[in-house]
Amino acid sequence: MKYDYDVVTLGSATVDLFADTKSELIRIDTPSHHESLIAFPLGSKILVDSMDIQTGGGGTNTATAFARLGLRTAFLGKIGDDANGTLIKEKLAAEKIAFVGGEKGVSGLSVVLNSFANDRAILAYKGTNNFLEIEDVAPFTTRWIYLSSMMGQSLETAKRVIAKHDGKVAFNPSNYQAELGYEALQDIIDNVDFLVMNREEASKLLGLDCNEARPVLELFKALRKLPPALIAITDGSEGAYVYDRQAIYHATPSRDLEVKETTGAGDAFAATLTAALACGCDIKQATLWAITNSESVLKFRGAKEKLLTRDELIAQLENSRVCIDIIGHEKDLCAT
Repeated sequence: MKYDYDVVTLGSATVDLFADTKSELIRIDTPSHHESLIAFPLGSKILVDSMDIQTGGGGTNTATAFARLGLRTAFLGKIGDDANGTLIKEKLAAEKIAFVGGEKGVSGLSVVLNSFANDRAILAYKGTNNFLEIEDVAPFTTRWIYLSSMMGQSLETAKRVIAKHDGKVAFNPSNYQAELGYEALQDIIDNVDFLVMNREEASKLLGLDCNEARPVLELFKALRKLPPALIAITDGSEGAYVYDRQAIYHATPSRDLEVKETTGAGDAFAATLTAALACGCDIKQATLWAITNSESVLKFRGAKEKLLTRDELIAQLENSRVCIDIIGHEKDLCAT
């Protein structure tokens, strides 16, 4: 069958404002709760040292990753019929990404407050992202669908789109979605080939306490009961783990990695691993692609800087210091 696209991404589209600020860090440590908070003085005007404006959202971030890796790509979501919506469409067109969604209302907006240890807090306004109707969806055929976070009416529309799809599906649920649990997402997960989450999202999906540190093998032992053939867990500075029903691969990040900002690194990993699979890579090679592109994003500010082209990625692989090891096998997960 001849498809219109190699991959269609379903997810959010936003305009992102990156603000460098001065703030204080508050830590909460109790026997049952550990949390770090960014604090600003009440009633004060907070000066912003620098401001950068980019487009973001899981749908456009991953679409850009796919397009730069040479896949014919479309983005399906809802953007506003406003100036920010126009900016989002212009950025998609510049990356040669087709838009097959709807336009109405106010576009999503995020304010990224960069702060301590190259980390950040994000103020997210979903806007029209939650209101994708089935009538907004232009007809298309694709080899892969990549689904990131969608809520409200958009999630129901995504379920209908996936139900009619006869190709492969990758799913990267957000914290909000993972909190719903497997039963609420069963219509999607049961039709997914590749499920990817961070450690916190995996714990929430399984109904586990996120504050209790569990070995990754324990998480995979529970996740293997779900239908997807391939499951990945990203774990920040600890790297990422990929389970293919035969073995668990651990990708250890480069030791000398200088992190500029963390926004979009998870999107880059998940999309690149999906793209590598679509290009015929085996699991180990696909994982190497994914961690390399993710590390590239970590070195720059913003979710799309610097997502690599395929030629750039291949060139970086020649000097990669990423280690990928097998840390477990299917028999380990079957053991009681």
